[in-house]
Amino acid sequence: MKKYILQSLRLTAVLLVLLCVIYPVFVAFAGKFSKGNGGGEKIIRNGQVVGYALLGQSFTKPQYFWGRPSGVGYKADASAGSNRGPSNPDYLKEVNGRIDSLLKYHPYLKRSNIPADMVTASGSGLDPDISKEGAAMQVKRVAAYRKLDEKTVADLVKKATKDPFLGLFGPSSVNVLELNLALDDLKK
Repeated sequence: MKKYILQSLRLTAVLLVLLCVIYPVFVAFAGKFSKGNGGGEKIIRNGQVVGYALLGQSFTKPQYFWGRPSGVGYKADASAGSNRGPSNPDYLKEVNGRIDSLLKYHPYLKRSNIPADMVTASGSGLDPDISKEGAAMQVKRVAAYRKLDEKTVADLVKKATKDPFLGLFGPSSVNVLELNLALDDLKK
């Protein structure tokens, strides 16, 4: 019995050092070599930080592309998903409200044409990207509010679309902040 207790204490000590000291130091060191040096990849315009490449933010004006809904109000320090599923009546009411809101600004769409990512929050609540279908469905609205040709706006979406990693992993996506900044740059 004494033998097992000593083995357990040694294993606990080794794992404590490995997981509470070595691993965090390694991650912090590796982060220093990433974009943003571990502090997040800042997007800067005119000397001001306007956002982060990997954190979504709220866009509500009709002349901008809208991102994926957030379950946490885009608060980076409150990143979380929801434990509500599709059988939860409150969740269904929330999603239907989002669909109704989208249809108000996109009367040319049918409910069945709205991509799921435009009415459901991501697991973190901070997703900066939308599907290319989510961006494409907004082209007509954004072009109309900005008094731009739809082809010009559609070309911006096409340029902003990132293909799946190695052409295999994940869907095509569009970073909403970068797309909206490109839209603002058109006016300059």
